[in-house]
Amino acid sequence: MSRYERFADRIRGARALGALRTFGATRTFGAMPPLSRWAWAADGLLALALAVATIVGDLNRAYVELRPDLAGSPVRVPGQLPLPPQPTEGPPLPRPVPAVEHLLPPVELWEVAAAALTALPLVLRRRFPLTVYWVVTVAAVLLHLGDTADDATTVTFASGLVAAYSAAMYSPHRKAVAGSLLAGVLLYAVFPLVPDVESDLVPVLVLLPVALASHGVHLWRERERALRAEREEDLRGAVEAERARIARELHDVVTHNVSMMTIQAGAARTVLATSPDLAREAMLAVEAAGRTALSELRHVMGLLTMAADGPDPATDVDLAPQPGLDRLTELTDRVRSSGVPVALEVRGTPVPLPSGMDLAAYRVVQEALTNVVKHAAGARVSVTVAYAADRLEVEVSDTGGRPRRSPEPTPGGGHGLLGLRERLAVYGGTLRAERRPHGGYLVRAEIPWEAP
Repeated sequence: MSRYERFADRIRGARALGALRTFGATRTFGAMPPLSRWAWAADGLLALALAVATIVGDLNRAYVELRPDLAGSPVRVPGQLPLPPQPTEGPPLPRPVPAVEHLLPPVELWEVAAAALTALPLVLRRRFPLTVYWVVTVAAVLLHLGDTADDATTVTFASGLVAAYSAAMYSPHRKAVAGSLLAGVLLYAVFPLVPDVESDLVPVLVLLPVALASHGVHLWRERERALRAEREEDLRGAVEAERARIARELHDVVTHNVSMMTIQAGAARTVLATSPDLAREAMLAVEAAGRTALSELRHVMGLLTMAADGPDPATDVDLAPQPGLDRLTELTDRVRSSGVPVALEVRGTPVPLPSGMDLAAYRVVQEALTNVVKHAAGARVSVTVAYAADRLEVEVSDTGGRPRRSPEPTPGGGHGLLGLRERLAVYGGTLRAERRPHGGYLVRAEIPWEAP
């Protein structure tokens, strides 16, 4: 898990991500959305304006210093500006504070580069906030190692505020941000990075950080709400996917056995008066199919409730392994007992299969046989399982038969084949179901040994 994912984990809580992993969600949270053109343009204009202001302010090498200590002194110091003359008539004017004009040395090339670096990196303040903060801070320190004009100091201080705000808002490395801001405060205290401002500007300098902090809290809450909405959307998607998987599993488990029970019960009703022995055999087959259905249903429900809170419900459930190709003989015998001739052929050397692939192949045969039992009375069925060099091939074909008459229409709608395609797609497999040219139906599945 990346640092940004851990940051998102702290915002949403570990239980939320744990729930997502339980449901199989794989979507990554917390990734910053791409910036719009307006955001790039705004950051570029801000960085350019602050860089130009810093360079122009530093090029102004003359500044005036007020010297109250020179008031009343007859000695003039170099650069002291002359005082305005007193009027010849009327009361005398208040004596102004003496001022001294200073002229700094010419700007060197490295100072211009440092002045530019105090603001230009702000173009990337949303993408690399912590890096930009340190580049701006180090550039401001380097600039003030030389002779820096007060106007440039004022602008670099504003650039530092923007960089600190961006680091606090956009960087996921919370501990690193806290340490960096603390180190920045120490640097600003040691080096002359804080400008001397007039008393009229003090409220502005106080209100500006407060406004930035308020805006940051607002953005933080908006981002948290967006992350929560994203989490809920993925939870809903995971729940829907899990619901579809459960529906496919229940369909595969129930449909085959219930179809067998329906056919056997109909046969028992038909021969009950004339052949009680045959009716008894049919009812025994109904009982066996019912027991099998209940066993598989208990297995599915046990798997679904294993993650529930409290005592483990799986201890009271028969958690037999899911069926696989090794149980095809049992499946074909059960169908054959209902009166449908089934021939099973295995080609090649059987090899151990992953449980999911083994179950998918078994469900292909089960679904195809169920459709024959439901829709093609009198058909003969051939089941072929071939272990090829690069794939597993499963084929079920029938000769076709007359539609079965039933007092009520049998529910269905192609959901079985759709579920099979989804099962096989997980392993890179394909399913082909089509009518044969000379009658009957063909279902063919191919599963590569290694998914693409």
